[in-house]
Amino acid sequence: MRNKIMRCQTPEERELSRKLSELAGLEEELAQRELDLATLQAESNAFEARYLRIVGARYAELDDIEAQIAEAQRELNPNDSKAQEQAAQARAQAWESAQAAGATQEQAQEKFKPSESLKKLYREIAKRIHPDLALDEEARARREQLMAEANSAYEEGDEAKLQAILNEWESSPESVKGEGVAAELVRVIRKIAQVKERLRVIETEIDQLEKTDLYKLKTEVEKAEDEGRDLLAEMASRVDEQIARASNKLDKITRRRATT
Repeated sequence: MRNKIMRCQTPEERELSRKLSELAGLEEELAQRELDLATLQAESNAFEARYLRIVGARYAELDDIEAQIAEAQRELNPNDSKAQEQAAQARAQAWESAQAAGATQEQAQEKFKPSESLKKLYREIAKRIHPDLALDEEARARREQLMAEANSAYEEGDEAKLQAILNEWESSPESVKGEGVAAELVRVIRKIAQVKERLRVIETEIDQLEKTDLYKLKTEVEKAEDEGRDLLAEMASRVDEQIARASNKLDKITRRRATT
């Protein structure tokens, strides 16, 4: 019986093996954190649309009435520069509120609820196509384009589109790895550095998003829902009361103008 000769790995091969293992773990972590960020952004966008539809539209109505009040007072005091300025500011505020409220008409009004299969597909795409895994600017540009398409498809809940993006990548030449231990080791080391940097950026983006007033309100609304309360409806009711008071004030001023 012939003795089999077992070839020992070179130091470079052993190091490559260790780095590949490290990279695989980091890529899994990166894919999950990219998913976390994309989900948080989609949830925030959906909540913003919901808030503007329920509460923001009422504030737009209130601001319009307040602008009418300011304009009526300006008519009653044509020589009052302060009244002129207040009327202009009130109308500008009303216009901004109307623009914000109107923007929700074409936005999703339901909560963002991604399925597990949708999240799994997105994680796989982030793990394989992420721009920070590119080794040159041309490859980065291509990856960025695909990730932008994946982000849109994820937010829209388009599982078929995500699968198509993944299939396209798997059949592309860009997905084929090069040969040679030394070259591969360099590529892996650079990829590890890139993934670590992207993870740092993601943590910063998530932290900044969670500090916004919109996210804090979203958290309060969700907490209230767990307690059986509809916080947005409560807020809308309070604005309705303000609208009623403002409308009464406008009516009084209008009657006053009619008698002068």
